Amino acid sequence: MPNQVTLKPSDHVFTAKSGETILDAALREGFVISYGCRNGACGTCKGRLLEGAVDYGSYQASALSDAEKRQGLALFCQAKPLCDVVIECREVGASKDIQIRTLPARVQKLQRLAPDIMLVELKLPASERLQFMAGQYIDILLKDGSRRSFSMANAPHDDALLQLHMRNYGGPFSTHVFTKMKERDILRFEGPLGTFYLRENSEKPAILLASGTGFAPIKALVEHAFHAHCARPLILYWGARTRADLYLNDLAERWAHEHNNFKYVPVLSEPHAEDHWSGRSGLVHQAVMKDIADMSGCQVYACGVPVMVESARRDFTTQCGLPEEEFFSDAFTPATPAA
Repeated sequence: MPNQVTLKPSDHVFTAKSGETILDAALREGFVISYGCRNGACGTCKGRLLEGAVDYGSYQASALSDAEKRQGLALFCQAKPLCDVVIECREVGASKDIQIRTLPARVQKLQRLAPDIMLVELKLPASERLQFMAGQYIDILLKDGSRRSFSMANAPHDDALLQLHMRNYGGPFSTHVFTKMKERDILRFEGPLGTFYLRENSEKPAILLASGTGFAPIKALVEHAFHAHCARPLILYWGARTRADLYLNDLAERWAHEHNNFKYVPVLSEPHAEDHWSGRSGLVHQAVMKDIADMSGCQVYACGVPVMVESARRDFTTQCGLPEEEFFSDAFTPATPAA
């Protein structure tokens, strides 16, 4: 039986089919609420259930605690309405008109950027182009029905090829990428997905926070901002374990040299002796806090491992005055096993 969903504060109304999540129903009817992983792991889609009841679905405890559930919060990528509901969440309008599509793509290029990081460039059919916003991601659709999510590292104006940065985590797909995938292989993907993109209606200084291959969507954001002649201050903090993990460090340094409104701060947590590292060390989000104690007039765009993203969200909002609504994130999370 379908149920009505009312979004607050916009008062937009749509219908969720039986067994359909609130997020899926919203996207199907053209309403984009903030989301990231779509599998109950990152917490980006968290909002408040004001009226009605939901099946909370399967999710990771780190994304929604029991205390938050008691306070009326839910993850709308997993929650399914059990009756008519009224919810409060962050609604996003800028990506509303971008169609989510399923397309084939040919592997055009494979290049190791580091021992465990591969640049994969995908070419769409000659008659196709993917409309997307810088910072969004695609899901690679595997033959067994599973998906792997990868942020696009290229900006929309540079869309002849889709650029992905893939780390070798040792799983079946990443092992395939590093040992068996070859140029001209065909993949299928769905996208664009996610609500991680630069809010261009703001002139606030933007703190760009990346760990590891979280640099990929940040790269897209930065290159889009330069292309759009964005004048707002941009400062990138890129955290990694060792010098080799800063796999496009020269590119970031070139941005800083060529653009007066851009600053780059690399931070290593475990530099090797042979790195001869004289730069910043420690946790990347703590390096930001040391430099920018007052973030009340800033926006933050964070992408990378969940522990970094969540630590930054907590500490920036509670210790540095960052408004909660000015923190935008895309955590790289594994799929949640089905209950």
